[in-house]
Amino acid sequence: MNQKLRWTPWVILRESLFYALLIGVAVIMALPFYWMVVTSLKPDADIFSDPIRWIPQRVTFEHYVKAFTLVPFSRYFWNSTVMALLGVLANLILGSLAGYAFARMRFPGREGLFKMKLASLLIPGVVTLIPSFIILKSFPLAGGNNLLGQGGQGLLNSYWAIVLPGAAGAFAVFFMRQFFRTLPDDLMDAARVDSASEFRIFWSIYLPLCGPALATLGIFTFQAGWNVFLWALIVFNDPKMSTVQMGLQSFSFNHQTDYGPLMAASVVVSLPVLIVFLFAQRYFTQSISFTGAKG
Repeated sequence: MNQKLRWTPWVILRESLFYALLIGVAVIMALPFYWMVVTSLKPDADIFSDPIRWIPQRVTFEHYVKAFTLVPFSRYFWNSTVMALLGVLANLILGSLAGYAFARMRFPGREGLFKMKLASLLIPGVVTLIPSFIILKSFPLAGGNNLLGQGGQGLLNSYWAIVLPGAAGAFAVFFMRQFFRTLPDDLMDAARVDSASEFRIFWSIYLPLCGPALATLGIFTFQAGWNVFLWALIVFNDPKMSTVQMGLQSFSFNHQTDYGPLMAASVVVSLPVLIVFLFAQRYFTQSISFTGAKG
């Protein structure tokens, strides 16, 4: 009876319209990426052909060769990879430690400190650009600075200029704190009865249960670190420290844009984020399901 009710003409029409809408949205979302890939494989003469050719008549990889020969794009790729991975590592370690402390430990001012950390999410990033720049430039005993932070460049033109400002981001602390709160208290109570230290409880009991949350946070952090542009443009004035997002600018000069190599470089830049998500999507789904199940 339920099956007959489910597959009435109205239900079939409703389901068909729903999936048609989803397919349409998916096509619209994927169209820019498809156009980017197709353009990177077209010869220069076919990129601005009229009418538009959605399928290239001749496939060429010359734009990919140019992308890595016209500019030191491999160096930019290495810089972004190192900074993104260091940012992921810092956020996973510090974010999980702070999240555990706010979720499981009792200490004076805990709620106030957490609210202050959470309130920092409301501050636009552009507001903190100048103070963060001054702090990094005046960092003591770094980049030629003396003990008072004078005389040198501090942490500018180094990987730490990107990694340290977001090493323990407010989102990472909030996200891990919320996940730790969903885990049962019995594990902690049993470990304390066995005289386990607080760090041992965190490292050996709770952290192994946070695989889905860590994977999800890693995806978000890697994407943010990989796509950093404005902050990198401010703290780096050495061309050797440029990131892939800054490197994409190299294909626009004298009010002209070399679209072939630009599209090829854009495809290469998009791949790491896609690969990371494909490998971690199972844990990402588990994190959403687990959090939803715990309320």
